[in-house]
Amino acid sequence: MNKTFLMTLLSLSLGFATVGCDVEKTREGEMPDVDVDGGQLPGYDVDGPEVDVTTEESKVKVPDVDVDMEEKTITTPDVDIDLPADE
Repeated sequence: MNKTFLMTLLSLSLGFATVGCDVEKTREGEMPDVDVDGGQLPGYDVDGPEVDVTTEESKVKVPDVDVDMEEKTITTPDVDIDLPADE
């Protein structure tokens, strides 16, 4: 159960990190001369979100339960991320 929770938390964190980027254009681009001398691509500042995950210990009252464990097959999420190729 803890493994599933951690994988789900990690998947959600990755999802928020890719969706929550802040992109700001820092300069205008210009087309190169006809002789292909020069030119300038636009510049961007990309600020990704900051995610801080911490733990702390707390005392809580929990029931004392005896559980019989049995192995079952269940469906779990499988996340594949394909990053664009560097060119």
